[in-house]
Order: sequence, then C-alpha cells, then structure tokens
Amino acid sequence: MKLMILTLALLLCLGSGWAQGITGDWHGMLDFGGMKLRIVFHIKASAEGYSATFDSPDQGAFALPIQSVTFENPNLTMKVDSPPIIYRGELNNDTITGTFNQSGYELPLDMQRQVIDKPVYIRPQEPKEPFPYQEEEIEFANPRAGIKLSATLTLPPGKGAFPAVVLISGSGPQDRNEELLGHKPFWVIADHLTRAGIAVLRFDDRGIGGSEGDFATATTLDFASDVASAVRYLQDRKEISGIGLAGHSEGGIIAPLVAVEIPELKFIILLAGTGVRGDKLLLLQEEMLWRVDESDEAKIDKYLKINRGIFEMVIREADTELLTNRMRVFLAQSIAEGEIDIPEGFSQEDIISQLIEQMTNPWMLFFVRHDPALVLAKVSCPVLALFGSKDLQVPPTQNLEAIKSALNQAGNTQYKLIEFPDLNHLFQTAETGHPSEYARIEETIAPQVLETMTNWIKELLAR
Repeated sequence: MKLMILTLALLLCLGSGWAQGITGDWHGMLDFGGMKLRIVFHIKASAEGYSATFDSPDQGAFALPIQSVTFENPNLTMKVDSPPIIYRGELNNDTITGTFNQSGYELPLDMQRQVIDKPVYIRPQEPKEPFPYQEEEIEFANPRAGIKLSATLTLPPGKGAFPAVVLISGSGPQDRNEELLGHKPFWVIADHLTRAGIAVLRFDDRGIGGSEGDFATATTLDFASDVASAVRYLQDRKEISGIGLAGHSEGGIIAPLVAVEIPELKFIILLAGTGVRGDKLLLLQEEMLWRVDESDEAKIDKYLKINRGIFEMVIREADTELLTNRMRVFLAQSIAEGEIDIPEGFSQEDIISQLIEQMTNPWMLFFVRHDPALVLAKVSCPVLALFGSKDLQVPPTQNLEAIKSALNQAGNTQYKLIEFPDLNHLFQTAETGHPSEYARIEETIAPQVLETMTNWIKELLAR
C-alpha cells in the first residue's frame, strides 16, 4: 500500500510538471490568405484533467468553450463541438507547433506565450483627426428590454437643426463601427455624412462593447427594438430635425420593421438589404459561395438538398421540440446514406447536435421564417436600396426584384434601387466578391456609394 501511495504521488508530481508546461495563455495568428485572426487558448489543469476556452478577439468572441482537451507530452489535442474544430499541436518549450482544422479546412496555427498585437491593415479611408464636427459619447435606454446601449453621435458644426441617420449593423456581434478585419465601415459612413451636414448615431449591439444586454439570446425583433429606442432618443434632441435609418445586411431587414413601427421616419436606406425569406436567402448565399469555392457540382447539389430539407422543417414545424426530433431523424438518415460527411475527430452525435443547435437558436428560427417583403409592403417612407453586383451573401438580382415588388405593392413611389458594378457585400471594389477578399482589399467602402447616400438624403430633404 505504501508503494502505491508513493507511486501515485510521483505521478501527480510529474503531471504537475507537465501541466505547468501546457497550462496558461497561448497566442497565435490564423491567416486565411490575407485575412488574419488572432486566436488565444486559455488552458487549465485540475485533478480531473485539462480544460480550456478560446478567444477570437478580432471577431469580438471571448471565452468560447473547448469541449475536449488531451495532453500527452508533447502532444496536445483540443476539440470544439460547435463549430467543429480540432487543434493539434506539439509542445516545444514556450511554443506549440500545430494545425487548426475547422469543418475539414486545415491551416497552420503556431502558438506562443507572448501576446500578439492586433493585425495592422492599410485602411486609407479610416477617418483621422482633427474632425470638423462634434463627437459625443452617449447612452440611450431601451425600456422594453431594460437595457442601456452605448453610442457615438456625430453632429455637424453649428446649432442645427440637422437631419440624422441611425446606422444599423449586419448579423453577428458588431461594435458601433461595424468593425471587420480592420475595416470600420460605419465610422467611414458617419464621417462622410456628418461632413456633409447630416448627424449620425451609431451604437454597439446589445451585449457588445459598452452596451448592456445579451446578444446570444436576441432575435432580429430584439435588435429592431434597440434601433427604435435610438430613434426615440434622437427625437428628444433639439439639434435634430428629421430622422432616417441606414441598415447593412440584417440591418436592411431591421430598418423596414422600425419604419412600420415609427411612421415619422423620413427615409430608410437598405445597404445589401434582403427582400426574400430567410431560408431562400441562405440557400442562395450557400450556393453562390460554394460555387466559388467548390467545383464538385454533385457535392454542391447534395449540400443544397440537405439544407433545403432542414429549412422546410423549420418553416413547417412551429414547435421547437418536435422540430428537434424531426431534424435528428432526418440528419441520422442523411449520415447513414452518406449524404453528410463526418469530419475527422468527430462523432455522428457531435455533428447532429451541432446542426440542431445552430438551426434551433432563437435568432436563426426567426431569420429563416421571416419574409422581409411582407414588411416592405407596409413601408410608406422613401427608400434607397443599394446593392453590389458581386455580393455573394445577399445576391442582388433576386433581392432587388423582391424589394421592388414589395414597395410597388405598398403603393410606395418614393424609392430608388441601384446595383453598383464590381462591388461586394461590404461595397468594396472586388474581383470575385468572395468574403476571403474582404481583408485584402484596402478600400473600406466605395466612394460612389458614400456620395450616392449623401446626395439622395440631401435631395430628399430639400424637397
């Protein structure tokens, strides 16, 4: 018995030594062909083994759970269930040489103890001081949600009163600048409009930056209530004479919702806004992106068939529990028939659970079922809808036509629809429009888009 205790003590000591080698914070940089993302692993050891979380600070994501951590000196393996990620590395003193595999795509990712600085990109359009206008840091309340949101209000010089625009971000957690890969499009837009005499309010999404609330549980309707609260805040400001909205991507879904709720709005601008139901949009988006990435037509057709089947269930079945059960049966059958590939290191149950979790969260359920055309058919204020011809996330042809049809149904004659050649989803001048180009393009937003927005607002309000 004494020998057993001594042996156990020796193993615990050895284990403690290994733990000190692998535990702590590790910093690395993923490079997606010019799009750079910092990754930080936080590894801990306990009597039960190892645990970890990770951050993707350039995407505003922190303390994301890692479900499985295995360390057998010098080999480290970590697994994330959703999205399916496996990191494998080899410890060598204060570095880990490894690979990052997400959904079958593998990239080198070496980790180090030293903190890595934020990626530096050349962004010539980023505003620089001194500014010929006032910047005011403000908070406004959303009484319906019981939260306060943090914002920046830029005001032209003078006493006013000034027309004002509330900027509405796209999907995913966004700060007030809608910062992505070093680009700050909302700051560029705010600077351009304010220099032209138009006040701009831009705010951090709920739960992001300085704003209160829980982003993870919110739906598009919740975000619409935040925007409505921003409008009501501006309505109480004596420097403001009339208010409009400009929404990018999902923000283009939110703007019409708010316009129907607050008919006093002077206008809305849809920047790559959608006009088709969510399930149809996602299928269009997936098909276009896959066709740029993947030449295997049979594989694309297979993926589309599976996703179409899932979306049809979401549309038909309102009860989430019944929907979950139906999806589980459908996915298990698709895997058994070889229609769904299981990534290395994951089980069938891992993939099924991940897909169900993605499809049944509140935001996704609302998005898939929501038809923005039904809301646009009730919008009576002037509308400017802008698209890029190389937008692969909100394809212009189908969405532009749907928006036009809905506004005609509303009897709204005060609209203008423009498709800019060679611009992508972010309104950058692009080669293919694929998201992998976003970081490599120095332009944040094409000047002709900024000029079109500014001139349209000024002409509209001058009537």
